[in-house]
Amino acid sequence: MRNNLSNMQKAEIQISELFYSIQGEGLLAGRPSVFIRLAGCPLRCDFCDTKYAHDPKAGAEMMVDELVDKIIKHSAKYAVITGGEPMVSPQINLLCEEIKKHNIHITIETAGIKFVPNLACDLMSISPKTSNAYGKQSDKDMYLKIDEIQKLVENYDYQLKFVAEKIEDITEIHQVIDNLNGIDHSKVLLMPQAKDAAEYMKISPLIAELCKANGFAYSPRLQLLWPDEK
Repeated sequence: MRNNLSNMQKAEIQISELFYSIQGEGLLAGRPSVFIRLAGCPLRCDFCDTKYAHDPKAGAEMMVDELVDKIIKHSAKYAVITGGEPMVSPQINLLCEEIKKHNIHITIETAGIKFVPNLACDLMSISPKTSNAYGKQSDKDMYLKIDEIQKLVENYDYQLKFVAEKIEDITEIHQVIDNLNGIDHSKVLLMPQAKDAAEYMKISPLIAELCKANGFAYSPRLQLLWPDEK
């Protein structure tokens, strides 16, 4: 059994980047966190700011135990597994198990397109995609999978983060929520779609008003403190 476990820990995982920063979005915004960006994503969202992680071979392969050693060197209490789309990684379960051995809070950032059971995940941060992400692309069902999101919210502590840029977006957001059962509206967040700090400041008052009018929380985008940086 010990040898099997050792082999599992030495399994390879494709890492686009690993860095220590602060969580920029959601209910844990502001927490110093280690970010593990896994490579590979089947989606091509119009506003994606990490296109360099689309390729499943982006970055470099790393042994899971080696990766965890790098994570714990930062002495952070929070880890964020992001992407790309981390839920498509075949090693996501093992990675979470190994990180959790060090009593680190784990957030997984996902578009909600795939349910994976029994993950050692403390917060499933789900960003359902509406038409402002996929535009006129024909394969809408690839971007929004209500059944998968439902299973995620039923099995994990969660937050639902929606990117918004205009008043009309709220209609689609409500449609997504109405198609899900048992959603806690205090866990629904709206965040501005913005490519830089100037655009963020311009659109934020509108998104704040949408939050007030609909009883949702406002999510900042603190990563804009470091514009155009990986």
